[in-house]
Amino acid sequence: MFKTNSEAVRLVQSLRTRVEKSPVKKNTVIVCPPYTALEKVSGILQGSGIQVGAQNLFWEEEGAYTGEISAKMIKSTGAKWVIIGHSERRRYFKEDENLIHRKIQIALKNKLKVIFCVGETLEEREENLTKDIVGNQVEWGLKDFTHQQLNQVVIAYEPVWAIGTGKTATPEQAQEVHAFIRDILNALFDDTVGRNMTILYGGSVKPQNAEGLFQQPDIDGGLIGGACLKADSFHRIIKAAEKVY
Repeated sequence: MFKTNSEAVRLVQSLRTRVEKSPVKKNTVIVCPPYTALEKVSGILQGSGIQVGAQNLFWEEEGAYTGEISAKMIKSTGAKWVIIGHSERRRYFKEDENLIHRKIQIALKNKLKVIFCVGETLEEREENLTKDIVGNQVEWGLKDFTHQQLNQVVIAYEPVWAIGTGKTATPEQAQEVHAFIRDILNALFDDTVGRNMTILYGGSVKPQNAEGLFQQPDIDGGLIGGACLKADSFHRIIKAAEKVY
């Protein structure tokens, strides 16, 4: 909810200019503006190679739900992705695992690709519950999906204690949880799913620490927060990914 329409437009125009001068050859770049800017941003980025996603969706396809945004409405803007289970949705809107699972179902049914967020709070980490919490989130969020459906899902590990706080998990801390998520996927499905799943890290990723995080063997990219609000810092993170992957 950081950008007005005009601010979002200026940001993606600037980002597109930078990407055209220094093309992204090896990675997928996705921007997720507010609903109100989705269609405009999709138009600006058409042909750039940068994809567009929404920050959330409603768990029903249609009906009298004033103020909500359906998967079909998102698709009509040209967006191809949606973020589901973001820590702020879990915290402020009390979204639980059952609701998040329903949202993923609706997204996949409507051919939207999913960025599925998981992560623990500071209190949970201090109580050594990280693996219990994250494992439960992964298991319930992805239960009953086929291999084909899982190919349309990306997982983002976002330790809540490192979001917007200036704190960052060390590369080693992040790697430990990413490797655990891969192990959980192997146990729930098989090693093909675990091996092929893209797992992003989201938690105060900045140009200064991006390369070190991306060098970890089970970190496949980043879910970028505050650092993507300026085109220059976002592009520097993209270049770090291009260097590593």
